[in-house]
Formats: sequence, structure tokens, C-alpha cells
Amino acid sequence: MELGKKIKQFRFKAGLTQEQLAEKLDISPQSVSKWENAVAMPDITALPLLAEIFGISIDDLFDLTAEQRLNRIENRMEFEDELPQDVFIEYEEFLKQQLNDGKNKKRATELLAYLYWHRMDTFAKKSARYAKESIRRNPDEKECQWLLQKAEGHFAWDWNISNHTSAIDFYKEIIKENPESRLSYCYLLDNLIADRRTDEAEQALEKMSALKDTRPVINQVYRAYIALARFDEKTADGIIENLTKENRDDSVCLFEAAQYYAGKCDYEKAIDYYELAFEREPRKPRFTDELMGIADIYQITGNYSKAAETYGRMIDLLENEWGMTEETALKEAKDKKAFLLSKVK
Repeated sequence: MELGKKIKQFRFKAGLTQEQLAEKLDISPQSVSKWENAVAMPDITALPLLAEIFGISIDDLFDLTAEQRLNRIENRMEFEDELPQDVFIEYEEFLKQQLNDGKNKKRATELLAYLYWHRMDTFAKKSARYAKESIRRNPDEKECQWLLQKAEGHFAWDWNISNHTSAIDFYKEIIKENPESRLSYCYLLDNLIADRRTDEAEQALEKMSALKDTRPVINQVYRAYIALARFDEKTADGIIENLTKENRDDSVCLFEAAQYYAGKCDYEKAIDYYELAFEREPRKPRFTDELMGIADIYQITGNYSKAAETYGRMIDLLENEWGMTEETALKEAKDKKAFLLSKVK
């Protein structure tokens, strides 16, 4: 249905004349008549007020398919740092309705998770901002230190808080139900190694290595991390060194080597491998992971000008390879570059 006919339909439903609607919009009745007769279209700035007057969402003014609405929800979360409360509720209700649609259930489930994470991330950033302000005023009081740790994922000293038992148990259940899921094995291994549960990690790695879609390079990387978690640095280093010699043109291998050396604080090697991985990445558009790693190392070592320069490369990639103009990722990269430049003396 055309927009003009939709406006007419909702006006009748609201019990308004053209004159009454025009008065609420602070326009002439003739303008409303032109909309309804498809002679003219309302300015985009009028749509939010129209939706408010009719008690509907802006999407209701258009005949969007469920798939189009799902796309709009995903795109808006990528473009906006915070969703207004009414928009959040509208999206939540629509996505929950789609859970009953077999065709859209999978994507609706994913977008619900994204929606709640988006809201959580929005409020976590606010929590962190106020927690930091409080800590600056009262650095010896614990309450906001704890809140900041929760909001930004800071390290928790207490083992009973920092261990990953819940995640490990969850992925064990997933693997039991889906024994061929290589990705689930990877997440299980990540958490087992983080907790130094190396015997369990080795058993899980053996099972993952036997899968049809196993990735030999990644399997060897996990072997290195298991050795490192056992404090056998010599064996771990040897595995990574052999891998990079045998896979000099494999961007995945080079990236994992960079991650390994960064984790060991061998920053010079890490930067070299990040640069090689970025240079030899065959996919286009490329991701920003390598550049982010390089920028973080420069920031850690106090080289803020090089860190800002690397964020400049990241911004160029987002704009020219991904075609971003206003997305949140691009705004965050620009903000981070400005912050780093402010630290340059």
C-alpha cells in the first residue's frame, strides 16, 4: 500500500479529519490532502510525529516485509550507539513475535541476542563512565572498582569470579548435542586453556583434530597454548616457529602467531606478524583485527602517535574497503584516534 493511503487509513482509525491532523502537524490541510492523494510526499522529518499521533511505529507507515524489518533492526543497531526506549520495546516485541515463524526464528533469535547485548553495552559504557568518575574522587573505595570491573571486563583477582566453569560446562553440553561442531570445540578449548585445565584441553583437542573440517594450523596453535599453559614455553615457542616457517603465506597462521607473541609481550615480533597477516590477507574487504592489535601494542608501549597513525589506517580501511560513512565502528575508531592524539606530547 502506498504511503498516502496508509496515512489516510491511520487517520480514519484515529478518528481525525484532515484539518485536525494538519493542526497537530502544524501544516495546511491541503498538504495532508496531497499526501493522501499521492500528489506529494511528507517530508521525512514529519514521519516520527505522524507515527506518534497514530500511536504506531514509523515502520507501520510502510509495507515492509518481515525480512526488511529484520534488516532495518540490524542496520540501526550498527549505526546507533543507543536505541530510544520506545524503539527498543518495539524491536523486542517484533522479534519475539518472529520466534513463532519457522522461517525467521533463527535470525530473530540472533537479533534478540544482539538487541539485548546492544542495550547492555550501552549501559555498561555509562556505568564505566560514572564508575571512573567516582574512583577518581574516592580511589580507595571498592564499590565502583567492582562496577568498573564488571562494566569493562577488567581482570578479577578472585578465582571464584574469574574462572570460566560456566562457559566450559555450556560448551560441553553443546558438543554432546553436536559432536561435529568444530567451532564449539574452539570455544571450549579457549576457556579450558584460560583456566589452565590442560588435561581436559588436550582431550578436547584430540577430538577436534579428528573432525572432518579440522584445521591443522589451528590445531597446532592450540597445542602451543596448551604447552604454554603448562609453563612449557620452549615447546610452545617451537610449535609456533615451525608453523610460521611452513605457512609464510597463510594469513590465518600469521595472525595467530601475532596473537601468541602479543600475549607473551614480545611486542616487536607481534607487530611484524600482524603486519604480515594484514598484507597477505586474501579477503576483501579486510577486517581490522590486525590493525587493532598493532594499535593496542603501540598504546601499551606509550607510542601514542604510532597508535593514532594505525587508527588512521583502520579508518581508511573502514571507509574505503567497507564503505562505511556513519556506522558505530567508524565513529569509535575516529574517537579513539582523537583520544590517542590528545596523549601525544
